[in-house]
Amino acid sequence: MKIKFLDGSVKDYKDGLSSLDIAKSISSSLAKKAVYAIVNGKDYDLTRPIDTDASFELVTKDDERALECLRHSASHLMASAVKNLYQDAIFGVGPAIEEGFYYDINPGNDIKFDETTLVVIEKEMKRIASQGLSFERIEVDKEEALDFFSNDRYKQEIINELPKGEIITLYKHGNFVDLCRGPHVINTGFLKHVKLLSVSGAYWRGDSKNEQLQRIYGTAFFSSEDLEKHLINLKERAERDHRKLGRELDLFMVSEYGPGLPFWLPNGMELRKTLEDYWYKVHRREGYKFVQTPIILNRELWEVSGHWFNYKENMYTLKVDENDYAVKPMNCPGCILVYKNSIHSYRDLPLKIGELGLVHRYEASGALSGLFRVRSFTQDDAHVFMMENQIEEEVGKLIKLFDEFYTTFNLSYHIELSTRPEDKYIGSIENWDKSEKALAKACELVGKEYKINPGDGAFYGPKLDFKLRDSMNRIWQCGTIQLDMNLPERFDITYVAADGSKKRPIMLHRAIYGSIERMVGILVEHYGGAFPTWMAPIQLKLIPVNFDNHGEYVNKLEKIFINHDFRFESDYRDEKLGYKIRESQMKKIPYQLVIGDNEVEANTVTFRKYGEKTSKTLLVDEFIKLVEEEIKNKTK
Repeated sequence: MKIKFLDGSVKDYKDGLSSLDIAKSISSSLAKKAVYAIVNGKDYDLTRPIDTDASFELVTKDDERALECLRHSASHLMASAVKNLYQDAIFGVGPAIEEGFYYDINPGNDIKFDETTLVVIEKEMKRIASQGLSFERIEVDKEEALDFFSNDRYKQEIINELPKGEIITLYKHGNFVDLCRGPHVINTGFLKHVKLLSVSGAYWRGDSKNEQLQRIYGTAFFSSEDLEKHLINLKERAERDHRKLGRELDLFMVSEYGPGLPFWLPNGMELRKTLEDYWYKVHRREGYKFVQTPIILNRELWEVSGHWFNYKENMYTLKVDENDYAVKPMNCPGCILVYKNSIHSYRDLPLKIGELGLVHRYEASGALSGLFRVRSFTQDDAHVFMMENQIEEEVGKLIKLFDEFYTTFNLSYHIELSTRPEDKYIGSIENWDKSEKALAKACELVGKEYKINPGDGAFYGPKLDFKLRDSMNRIWQCGTIQLDMNLPERFDITYVAADGSKKRPIMLHRAIYGSIERMVGILVEHYGGAFPTWMAPIQLKLIPVNFDNHGEYVNKLEKIFINHDFRFESDYRDEKLGYKIRESQMKKIPYQLVIGDNEVEANTVTFRKYGEKTSKTLLVDEFIKLVEEEIKNKTK
């Protein structure tokens, strides 16, 4: 058989050799680093025979894709350990995820997993790992698979959904067999650096109508050093938890009277307003017009938009004058009504309409989490109405705009193109295909790479999703650009073309923050509460050494700082100076000004920047210039 390598070279090998054999023929060191192979575009275990001409790529330990294989293998290892300890356990799904893996488990006999249980399971995992048991791939047909998993209703459900005649694969190590596509590492000896992290409830297949299983989370690495580094990172993340910092920095609160409905406290309101002001400033520069649409609208509108039939389970509904109304879960139908309020010419397009719109969506109470998962939030929505020949140019401009925002917050990102869902979608497949191609082309034109996220488009159109990576190396879904050829049709909106005929505009839905609430939560954790000066709710803390002697000078500074739009706070309490300084540091205020005799006499300020150990003294005017430059340039 002929094997074609990534560099284009082709070599002849004996039929039936495995990827591991091929790796060994190249070098023993390469074989030791190899984890799995990609053969003709399909993932292959290293020991799986190759029996045809093929393109060939080895995935080694230093490749990020290798970690996914390692972690999925670790989920099988964990399941086998659970089965050894709890004979009646049956298993849902156990995928690798970002930074780790999980498995959904019903241990049987009303057993509840806890932290103590995880220690026991982890010990059993280490015992199995030390045996170096091989992962064996087994091919079966549907009937054989159903028979094998006759006592596991979860696997039965999955298998029954597979097409008849499809080859199904099982993976076996020791006495444990699981339903799985693979690939896996060669043996359990690779799984020495594994840590179980937590346990939580999870509905079978994510549906609250189904029974609740117990989900064990864990992670795995190829080296003890990488595992230890990750565990330290997790500890720091816990310290940066936005719910914890939200309380400590007086940013927001939640109440039992409104689960999932956050209350903004004064400091949080300042932070939120700063993000909104920045948003308005940049969008005004880009030619956007701003509107505000009603919170509740009649059922008929939501029927036209498709939300009533495709999204009702996530909507809050109510009766008004005996008619059905819904609290808006999205801003787009209201924006379309704004568009329809006027006659538009091709000369008006692209028409860019922005709205920081408050929306409400039903979320299960168990899913609510701080500002990340709420029932009420403000989307930084904008809708762009345009001609079909403007799609690529306008999407390209949006990608550049998104890049400007995320760079400002020092957030890296990647783009995913989410395509047509399998079932819940509206519009023709032809329009969907055309829309998907246009989004892909726009990315290429501005030099941005993207990866395909199949079936995850909105029900009305494909989208570009922007996945942000924060300082803690976590991925967040925030920005989105959704191309919609369907709602303009459903709402019968038009523009007057150059020849006087009426034509249908194309509509873009887009949000950069995603929601103000979620973005605040992300930024709190990204910066650990130590915001750059331009964002900080309180930028300056004024601390007089003695109010009687220095209070008048502090009052003078306050008036100056007000005129320069600085956000400040003065501490006149009768407390020890050291206590007030330490408290200011705990609040992570960017500038801490201590005012004593020297400052009063010389018309100066002595300040210490958050995170620095030394203090500096400047004339008041020099200090103001320093802070203003920092705010203007949006630097730390």
